[in-house]
Amino acid sequence: MKGLILTAGNGTRLRPLSQTKPKPLLPVANRPVISYGIEQLSNLGIQDIGLVIKPQQEELFRKSLHAYTNKNVRIHYIYQQEPKGIAHAVAQAEDFIGSDPMVLLLGDNLIDEPLDLIQESFQKESTHGTVMVTEVSKPEDYGIAKIKDNKIIELEEKPKEPKSNLAVIGAYMFQPTIFKAIHAISPSARGEYEITDAIQWMIDQGYTINHVKTTKPTFDVGTIDRWLEANQWMLKHYSRTTDDDFIDSKTDGSVIIPPVDIGENCTIDNSVIGPYVSIESDAIVKNCVLKNSILLKGSHLENIPYEITDSIFGEKAVIVGLDGDEEVMHLVFGDESKVIITNDRTKKHDNTE
Repeated sequence: MKGLILTAGNGTRLRPLSQTKPKPLLPVANRPVISYGIEQLSNLGIQDIGLVIKPQQEELFRKSLHAYTNKNVRIHYIYQQEPKGIAHAVAQAEDFIGSDPMVLLLGDNLIDEPLDLIQESFQKESTHGTVMVTEVSKPEDYGIAKIKDNKIIELEEKPKEPKSNLAVIGAYMFQPTIFKAIHAISPSARGEYEITDAIQWMIDQGYTINHVKTTKPTFDVGTIDRWLEANQWMLKHYSRTTDDDFIDSKTDGSVIIPPVDIGENCTIDNSVIGPYVSIESDAIVKNCVLKNSILLKGSHLENIPYEITDSIFGEKAVIVGLDGDEEVMHLVFGDESKVIITNDRTKKHDNTE
């Protein structure tokens, strides 16, 4: 059995942060999103994992994932020249998968359910595919599965009148039959090869597709709100939480309210950090109150006269405060951005040389 993780999407809803780093490499609780999927596949005993990536991003993936792979896992990089949908991305891995069954994950999804659940169902019932689903409150926003006798009989993408509340999430297991299905379908109305269309083709041709249902949290880290929600949940359940855990960083005169995660070589002075804050390495935070936020590597916050919450700061972002009364800010800054904040309207800045 092999693993396949798709990573080549554009991540438009996370711009500008996704313009300099692929969405699956953005951190949740100070780990790349995709590293959780690699760990889950490894826990199944899968040794060969293919990552479908944009060709120009291979070195970035290699560098970012070095710390999250072990000697029992071999990563294979598979190129998708342009994003044409999930099924098109899967098709690029046909030679890599060969005649083996595979577990397919989406690189920007976090699923707390162990993949043993999907593997056991797949092997027990000898189907051509197993799909993981979960109940959702707004099924019109998802790909929805109609179930009969524990088998999926119909899939519909974002239906106006949903026939169930069971949404297909980003975890699948397939026999190589999936490639036959992908070659048989045409692009959808939005010009993409949809995995739901490929699965529906298999159903229509008489191939059995079953499902497993999870009640555990799932996250699609595709928007700022979902990213912060996923970060909060992962910190709550898996983070380091005591000052003793941050021996590689300085937290002089600061109050740390767990759960938080602070990376190496950070300086945290006279600040209140947490709850639900993750700070990557080499960051500086001085005289700030920060909660439910994410700071990427090398960011610098200082003398901010507001409580900062529900915010994300890109790599090497610099935000410096100059005077001001206590307020609340909601911020998203891209990589290497810089902002100077002041509430003193009488203060003039001469930019001439």
